[in-house]
Amino acid sequence: MPEQPTILVVDDEPAIVDALRYNLEKARYRVLVARDGERALELALQAAPDLVVLDIMLPGMDGLEVCRRLRGSGQTPIIMLTAKDEEVDRVVGLELGADDYVVKPFSMRELMARVKAVLRRSQSPPKPMGKAMLLGALQVDPSRFEASWDSTPIRLSPLEFELLEALITHPGQVLTRDQLLDSVWGYDYHGDSRAVDTAVKRLRARMRQASSEAADRLETVHGIGYKLRDD
Repeated sequence: MPEQPTILVVDDEPAIVDALRYNLEKARYRVLVARDGERALELALQAAPDLVVLDIMLPGMDGLEVCRRLRGSGQTPIIMLTAKDEEVDRVVGLELGADDYVVKPFSMRELMARVKAVLRRSQSPPKPMGKAMLLGALQVDPSRFEASWDSTPIRLSPLEFELLEALITHPGQVLTRDQLLDSVWGYDYHGDSRAVDTAVKRLRARMRQASSEAADRLETVHGIGYKLRDD
């Protein structure tokens, strides 16, 4: 029997913690709880959770700093909880590397769908039938979960890899934000494209680390979406 995924819930509101714990345990996840940023980092180091559900507003060290430190030490998936009027913090959280966010007050059904989708993306095994795809000097190999530019590795998170895979599967074709939300995130984002924009920004930065030419191949088509140039 596969081991239960461990989810670290970081929030200082007892009602939210209790609701999250109840629903996550009901869905057969193992739940750990931290009520401040310092304890969250301790538990993340000790228990190596499969996912962190992280509130931005915490006593002491806030959620953005926790996210930054977690990203500095690994690729543990992070879903951020944000207040309705915290758009700037939400964007910063995504730019720091959060995989997703949910706005308070949130639907528990929506949050559970996000949890399931993020865990699927981070834990799914390599696709055994996936063939390496080439686009000029860019190579993406789903079976090995590897990407490279002219043999230089491009190191990507699971989210960034799936985004690149979706784009290279349609070389030269513009994919709208809604199309990317559907194929990569895998559920209804209610028209919110901010996650796509920030994920593409992170993907482009990763590609630039390998080659500026690689990053330039990922183009923004203003008002529509994104594409990988096939010329």
